[in-house]
Formats: sequence, structure tokens, C-alpha cells
Amino acid sequence: MTESNNEKGLLTKKDLNNMAWRSFFLQSSFSFERMQAGGWEYILMPALRKIYKNNPEKLKSALKDHLEFFNINPFVVTPVAGVIAAMEEKGEDREAIRGVKYALMGPFAGIGDALIWLTIFPICQGLGASLAIQGNFAGPILSLVLFNVLHFVLQFGGIGYGYRKGLSALSKLRTGTKQLSKLASIVGLTVLGALIASYVSMSTPLVINAGKVSIKLQEDVLDKIMPNMIPLAFTFLVYWLLKKGLKPSYIFGIIIVFGIVTKYFGIF
Repeated sequence: MTESNNEKGLLTKKDLNNMAWRSFFLQSSFSFERMQAGGWEYILMPALRKIYKNNPEKLKSALKDHLEFFNINPFVVTPVAGVIAAMEEKGEDREAIRGVKYALMGPFAGIGDALIWLTIFPICQGLGASLAIQGNFAGPILSLVLFNVLHFVLQFGGIGYGYRKGLSALSKLRTGTKQLSKLASIVGLTVLGALIASYVSMSTPLVINAGKVSIKLQEDVLDKIMPNMIPLAFTFLVYWLLKKGLKPSYIFGIIIVFGIVTKYFGIF
């Protein structure tokens, strides 16, 4: 292993920001064989060109290695890119770089899905939707702005963190991903549960007549057992259809037909 160049600050803040900007194009070069490898190399290109400026052969070797299979959640790619850039700058062995890349790729794919799609995205969309339902045009704007602000914080903050910590961040990142992923999943599922209760509106007007007594099925039976039982059951039905592999477009069609039929017969 060669002498560390990381202390000399070979890569500047401008270089790291350039990599962060490029991370937004991670999936612009996508294939089923190598997934995001083209976009991943595009992110690392400024660092690799600067590190191996005077060594074309090592540059070729690095470029070849980073064109191998790569797949991660796009929102958390920059911390991994920062760590790999630091390793390249320190002159770490190519097999070690490859091993660290693959070691971080899987956990970060999982934590990114939990953090973004189960936590940040539902919260931002929920805030925007709540305003939109009240007729406030700022709802969609707030949702879009808030989500992208957090996106930029993750991308630009992550690249600096990964690069500054280098290999020392590896153990922290790996040990913290499981706990953070679990917490993000819990928060995200809680938010989704609240969104179901708030925005999935379904009730039945059916009335059960028993002699002179009339019992409203919704108010006198279902709501007494559990409020919002029907929206919850309908959500689970849609989830079950998705798990069965039914295409979302087909599910939308089923929902539309279901709504028309049940409305016509006065069921819902």
C-alpha cells in the first residue's frame, strides 16, 4: 500500500461536489447485466482522473474494475462513493477496494429503500397531500421542495462524510445500517398506517333491519369494532394483489370497476 494522499487533500471540495452532482445521473446508464455500473463510474470519474493523472495504466485498471456489476439505492450512493474515492487516493489494493464496494452496496441498498421509500417520501407526500385536500395549492409544491431538499442534503453531505472518514467509516457504516434500517422501517410503516387512516376513505351506507330496529352497519357495527376497518381491509387486499404479481395498471382497473359496481348497488 502506498503512502496516504488523503492527508494532503488531493481531492478538493469542488471535486467532491462534482461527484455529488453526477450522482443524480446514477441510473442514466442502466443495463440488466451490470445494472448501475455505468452511472457509478461516471460518479467516480473526476476522482479517478485526478488521482491517476500521471499513471494511465492504473487509471485504466480502476475504470475497468468499476464497470463491474453495481446496484444500490440512488439516494445513498454518495457515502459509498466517498469511501471508495478515499481508498483509491490512499492507493489501496484493487481487491480490497472491490471487496469494500460490494460489502457496502447491499446494506446501503436496503437502508436506502427503508429510509427513502418508507420514511422520507411518505412523510413529504403526506404533508403535501394534507394541504392539497384542503384546497391549498402549496401542497404539491411543499412536497416536491421538501423531498428534494432532503435529497440534496443526503447527496452532498454523504459524499463529504464518506471521503473524510475513509476506511474508518466502514465499520460505523456497516454496524449502523441494520439499526437505522430497522428504525426507518418502523417509522415508515407508522406513517403509512396514518396515511391509510387519513386518505383511504371508504364506508358503507348499508342498514340492517331487524323488526322495528335499524342498525347502521358502518356506525353501529364496524366502527364499534375498529374505526377505518374497511379502508384497512381494502389496503391489505391491494397489497395482496401486488404480492401475487398483479401489475399496478391492472389493480387500478380493478379499483375503478369495483368503485363503479359497489356505488351502483349502494354497497359503498
